[in-house]
Amino acid sequence: MADNQVTLLDFWVCMYGMRFKIALAEKEIKYERLEEDLIRKKSNLLIEMNPIYKKIPVLIHNGKPICESLIIIQYTDEVWNDRSPLLPSDLYQRAQARCLANLIDNKACTASFRIRTTKGEEQEAAKKEFFEIFKILEEELGDKPYFQGEAFGFVDISLITFSSWFQTFETFGNFSMEVKFPKIIAWTKRCMERESVAKSLPDPKKILEFFRGA
Repeated sequence: MADNQVTLLDFWVCMYGMRFKIALAEKEIKYERLEEDLIRKKSNLLIEMNPIYKKIPVLIHNGKPICESLIIIQYTDEVWNDRSPLLPSDLYQRAQARCLANLIDNKACTASFRIRTTKGEEQEAAKKEFFEIFKILEEELGDKPYFQGEAFGFVDISLITFSSWFQTFETFGNFSMEVKFPKIIAWTKRCMERESVAKSLPDPKKILEFFRGA
């Protein structure tokens, strides 16, 4: 029953929707994806399913909406808990994974947006914050293959969708991710070897072209 009627409301450039696509691919769950046109007009379905924020992504499972990408991933892991666990079973490690994912959402997302949309001193301040956050993330990764050790999971899914935007950050901010964060780039390449990731992320060049024309 859990596999029935799974729908994702999404927009192709949205890194948050990409997370859900990876999570479902890891779980081998089939779903319908509905593309939202956020530039011209939000659909009536989106407004109905997420009336408070009117934002994507939204998971609709058997007619019931779940909003906010990290909550969607955790919901997915709990509902389809018989396959490919995304969060650690250890409660402390689970809490730590959630903390890192919240850091990514609350800090890295804001700083990266400001890198793309500001210039001068404001952009330099955004870059400084972005670098500080990614330094923390690189230290947390260390020499492990994935953030949760040997297993690809919740934190990896939370961050890997940023990689499709790296070229955009580098272009607007005039820096190199590979020079500043070689372990993160090595981790990115490792994640991209997974079919669930490679098939869920758009071409970084297309994302850059989209924002250059925005």
